[in-house]
Amino acid sequence: MQEFPVLSAGRPTGGDVDKRQTRQLALLVAANTALAPLAIDAYLPALPAMAEALDTSVHHTELSLSIFLLGFSLGQLIFGPLSDRIGRKPVLLSGIFVFLLASLAITQVDSLEGLYALRFVQALGGGASVVNSSAIVRDCFSGREAAKVLSTVAVIMMLAPLIAPAIGSLLLGLAGWWLIFAFLAAYAAFLLVVLPFRLPETRRHREADEPPASIAQVARDYVSVMRHGPAMGYAITQAMGFGGMFAFITASPYVYMEHFGVTASWYPALFGANILFMFTANRLNVRLLSRMSPPRLLRIGIGIQLLAACLLVLALALGLDHLALMAPLLMLFVGANGMVAPNAISSALEYFPRISATANALIGSLQFASGALIGMLIAGLALDSLWPMILGMLGTALVSNILLRVLAGRRALARHAAPSD
Repeated sequence: MQEFPVLSAGRPTGGDVDKRQTRQLALLVAANTALAPLAIDAYLPALPAMAEALDTSVHHTELSLSIFLLGFSLGQLIFGPLSDRIGRKPVLLSGIFVFLLASLAITQVDSLEGLYALRFVQALGGGASVVNSSAIVRDCFSGREAAKVLSTVAVIMMLAPLIAPAIGSLLLGLAGWWLIFAFLAAYAAFLLVVLPFRLPETRRHREADEPPASIAQVARDYVSVMRHGPAMGYAITQAMGFGGMFAFITASPYVYMEHFGVTASWYPALFGANILFMFTANRLNVRLLSRMSPPRLLRIGIGIQLLAACLLVLALALGLDHLALMAPLLMLFVGANGMVAPNAISSALEYFPRISATANALIGSLQFASGALIGMLIAGLALDSLWPMILGMLGTALVSNILLRVLAGRRALARHAAPSD
């Protein structure tokens, strides 16, 4: 089994072997991370067919998505600390196995209540699996190197939601909605074949005098993360970046197809352009990390988002809400997340080398909660206007820019503060 060296901030990997190991680790973590977006987005085209099969409304089947997000968030909170105590691989592989069994069971579901229950169980397994991804990276790398690997992982998180609905539509046309969940089970089986042999256990061995896992210790670990000002500054910045992006995702069908009159055939192209911008920013971020620290690049990323949001507000207030102007500004805002996410996560986890999975679980839960809350607020308003989306994006950008400086402070942003666990 290959061993991956733990790298300090800015230290070169030292050879082609280490570079190959780094690429392999990034691919393995990315493959595991893709489990979540595939489970969330692949079945969306099948919701009407599932509603018909279960003799219910499409709105009731849509609720299964919210139930999945709830289970996914809880899975991260519960199993993140557990992996800090017993190891990454046991929790990760157990989560994938639960995900596989639940996916197979959903193919045979015949009631709405059964769908809700199994999607919740499926999400718990997915949360247990995915929460380890960033923690594994933090176990092996730190500083710029961690941000580089997380940037590669982030590419998968960008591409998976783009292709998942297409995969779902194809499978739905071939055999029906059940084949989508069979595909998810097959993907989980693939991970169970590859990861045990290719992915090493990266968590450090527990010392003889280190106490075993307990509910009280888990609670103390979460409190220690929440009381750490700089880390929470980075975590909230990540959550706000995700929330601002989700404001756009929630409103984008209305914005493009109804407000601007874009046809349904052109909507995927405009939506996909945002993913392309994010990919470009992500790749640029990797290159810039050789010269600039993650906190500095994070400040640049959220600064770009604030600028784009202000220009969107100004354009709308002046009546200049033309597609040729608004679409590039939206792409600029959403694309900046390719720079925000990896730098915020790597900067936050830098403070918690011993409980990185616990810290990552809290970050992930804040992220999903932020996106869900902002999306619900915008959708709940149901206004035929661009203002809810744009004000939501401006609000998240303001919060991230202000709180990062208040909670992290100048010394932490300059990486002068010593990491702690």
